[in-house]
Amino acid sequence: MRGHIVKRQGKKRDDRGKLRSLYYIVYPFGGKQKWEKGPPPQDERFATRTDAQNLLAKRITEIVGGEFVEPKKITFEEFIGIWMKTYAEGEGEIRPSTLTQYRGFFKNHLGPTFGPKQLTAITVKDVQDYKARKLNELKEKKGADGEVELVRRNSPQSVKHHLRLLRQMLRHAIDWGYLRANPAEKVKNPTIPKRETDALSPEEFQAFYSKLPEEWQLFFLVTVSGGLRMGEALPMRWANLNWRSGQYHVKETWLRSRGGEPHSFGPPKAPASAAPIDLVPEAIEALRSHRTRQKAQKLEAGQDYNDQDLIFATDLGAPLDDSHVKQRSFFPTLEAAGLRRIRFHDLRHTCASILIDAGESPKYIQKQMRHASIEMTFNTYGHLFPDSNREAATRFGRVLFGTKAVAVGE
Repeated sequence: MRGHIVKRQGKKRDDRGKLRSLYYIVYPFGGKQKWEKGPPPQDERFATRTDAQNLLAKRITEIVGGEFVEPKKITFEEFIGIWMKTYAEGEGEIRPSTLTQYRGFFKNHLGPTFGPKQLTAITVKDVQDYKARKLNELKEKKGADGEVELVRRNSPQSVKHHLRLLRQMLRHAIDWGYLRANPAEKVKNPTIPKRETDALSPEEFQAFYSKLPEEWQLFFLVTVSGGLRMGEALPMRWANLNWRSGQYHVKETWLRSRGGEPHSFGPPKAPASAAPIDLVPEAIEALRSHRTRQKAQKLEAGQDYNDQDLIFATDLGAPLDDSHVKQRSFFPTLEAAGLRRIRFHDLRHTCASILIDAGESPKYIQKQMRHASIEMTFNTYGHLFPDSNREAATRFGRVLFGTKAVAVGE
């Protein structure tokens, strides 16, 4: 079996003003002569005759070996429907909240850009251009003083999620015979600026705690002492609390809904997150009193009480909403205490910071924060150990030389 190469003159010019050359490879398949055109030269394929010869040899080998797959003609928009039905809503077992997020990505971002294009026509440059455009899109934002400023519409983290989804989809397109190569694989993720933790000091937390309405004090005491994320505090259940050991076993997380769907609970994404945490004795005692009050509320509400075994719930037993916690309690209390506005997640960092100040071992902090590895703990909180290396060196010197100081060169 033989094929050949056809050289044609393109419409674009190179740096010297000469029209670029385009190369086609032609080979027999299915009783017909199949022509394959390389993507634009900036994709570094078919830029030279050698490139075309190499791919032609590969195609002939695939055909002879029975491994050749002819890409199917389909638009990106059509493939979205196939991918959602076959994988995302089928064998992929993706969370409902994640599915809703994916639909938003398709509707507002990936779909408008790639939707009408043939799947096989999407190039590395197309994906690179998409990344650059999304990172540079601006929107108007009104500040607290009423002034309007231009800010980024999409964070680097959001664009990273778009690219990750695109790569995942196109990998399936290869597996299912729609593509031969994944153009998104050659596009790097945007650089994500590292966000410094902003923990409250013990004194700041005490000021915050003292300004909390009484009905919210236990929620924040448990959250901070346990190093809990918002999504882990909301679905806490009495059945997972061990009164004797003073531990709570994290087994669920709160799943945010979109598009009017109800919120739900589900297992944590990271296996390491599903683990027991230690609560301070003050929290355990307060939980005993809270349970007594909650039982009285249940009796008073009667059949109207929706008992889901939740530790933190409304007067009728329904789950709390994260926006309710933040807007009705967290942010107003920070302001009342004269503290800077921090993220709710920074309360988790507050737990780690206080444990470090208390002299707890990195291994215990890893366990309490439920990090998958000690490296994750150091990567997140290593800057909170500013003197640890010097102290370790000092202890080593004392063991090596005793209490006597030794001067170098003596």
